[in-house]
Amino acid sequence: MLNFDEYQRRALLTDLNKETGEKGLTISLLGLAGEAGELLTEYKKQLRDGQAHQLFRERVTEELGDLLWYIASLAHKYGLTLAEVADYNLRKNEDRWGERSGTINPHHAYDSNFPIAEQFPAQLIATLKHTQENGLSQSQFLVNGVPLGDPLSDNAYDADGYRFHDVFHLAYAAVLGWSPVIRKLLNAKRRSNSLVDDVEDGGRAAAIEEGISALVFSYAKDHRFLEGVQEVDSYLLQTIKAMTAHLEVHTRSMGEWERAILEGFSVWRQIVANQSGILTANFSSHSLTYSNLP
Repeated sequence: MLNFDEYQRRALLTDLNKETGEKGLTISLLGLAGEAGELLTEYKKQLRDGQAHQLFRERVTEELGDLLWYIASLAHKYGLTLAEVADYNLRKNEDRWGERSGTINPHHAYDSNFPIAEQFPAQLIATLKHTQENGLSQSQFLVNGVPLGDPLSDNAYDADGYRFHDVFHLAYAAVLGWSPVIRKLLNAKRRSNSLVDDVEDGGRAAAIEEGISALVFSYAKDHRFLEGVQEVDSYLLQTIKAMTAHLEVHTRSMGEWERAILEGFSVWRQIVANQSGILTANFSSHSLTYSNLP
């Protein structure tokens, strides 16, 4: 079967656009736009004529082929091969959508080669404690009766529920297997490896995670706190990937980040609605769930 590189090689033999530089690129780009218009014209005919447009499949094949020809020409002018373009496109889409389609393999735990005391537990159950102090609403999660961090308030003039944001850190820990914040709170920093402890579990990584939590919260606030939302903006996910590019979590896909965000906010909304609850972070199934207090 014909492969991309062979197609591009043979297509270029019929490319009469020998212009170089900006003029050559413009000719190919205009050709690509023109063929896209031709494809739309065939679709218009199909909508208008229905089954009477008997040559629809043949014409679509022709127009798609013309589009491919111009793509091959443009790729060559940009110093690229079609195989490179196709490979990059697949990797990009698998990173973004592979989580939903099931094409992403189960990920490994970042702490699997460390002592048990430095690993996340198989399961973590946290109970929310809600208090009022000096007129401020504060919340604190307890694990086995032990506080998970300090009591938190919204730190805002208008109460917006950010005091429950440890939910997001728990979601990152459960879904992604990554959370310098939760690792510190659980006293599970990987101190047996000083470099990992400093880079992955240190203050900078924790600050980045807090920044991600605040960034996503701001985004969610403009989108009904993601209620009814099934897809997070790709630009937000790309920003998160850029922020974590030097950390171990860079191996997690945008799709996995999306699931961590959506699961975190699903639990957060229930916490806000009930002002109490039990959170179960399952590190084996990579999930975070909510249940009411008994």
